[in-house]
Amino acid sequence: MKKLLLSIALASAVVASPAMSETVRIGTEGAYAPYNYVDDSGKLAGYEIDLGNALCAEAGLSCEFVANEWDSIIPNLVAGNYDAIMAGMSITDERKKTINFSEEYYPSEPSKYAAAAGTSFDFANLSGQKIGVQGATVQSAYAEEHFGASNTILSFETFDQSVADLAAGNLDILLADGDPLGPVIEASGGALAFVGEGVRIGGGVGIGMRKKDADLTAKFNAAIAALKANGTVDKLIKEYFENGPFYSN
Repeated sequence: MKKLLLSIALASAVVASPAMSETVRIGTEGAYAPYNYVDDSGKLAGYEIDLGNALCAEAGLSCEFVANEWDSIIPNLVAGNYDAIMAGMSITDERKKTINFSEEYYPSEPSKYAAAAGTSFDFANLSGQKIGVQGATVQSAYAEEHFGASNTILSFETFDQSVADLAAGNLDILLADGDPLGPVIEASGGALAFVGEGVRIGGGVGIGMRKKDADLTAKFNAAIAALKANGTVDKLIKEYFENGPFYSN
């Protein structure tokens, strides 16, 4: 799951509106399969890339995806380096203070804990453990709030880095979205396993946009509703996540 991260430099302090450009630029991380990743040919791929292209076609928008590291993905949206974010980003009240969100395009799913197979933990009384999270995520905030006082919280720039440290034995527990963790555990050959119960953090996944771009938000909301209604969203969820959750249920 080693993926090439592409960087975007801050070119200007002037915030541009998508109305000023023929192309709507969508920022994504490119390192969070199956939501978004870089394929073997070096191109951005994944659920959000296919869905984003379908949404843009439905809305009559010309769109392109650009990759940006996760920890600066919201600041670069606000700075005008792209017009929207599709990067597995949960809708939260804290993020809504800075940006607006579309309606969700992937339902809220529990975050999960992963650890070495055969280990178990009392999460109600967790102490003295090294817990890994990707920085600036809902899992990071949750771990600090619930476990920070009596455990060591280790924050990583990318999901792949956190997985590598768990596999190397440098972490006791990794907390992350369950969908990316599933293939990691399956590929570990029995070395890693889910532990404890899942925990719901934040809302579903939506498109992040600047607060002033109400017209773009409305266009994406209309497109999301249309593609949910005609089954396109569920079809793509099945392709990338197999067992859902689906909006038709």
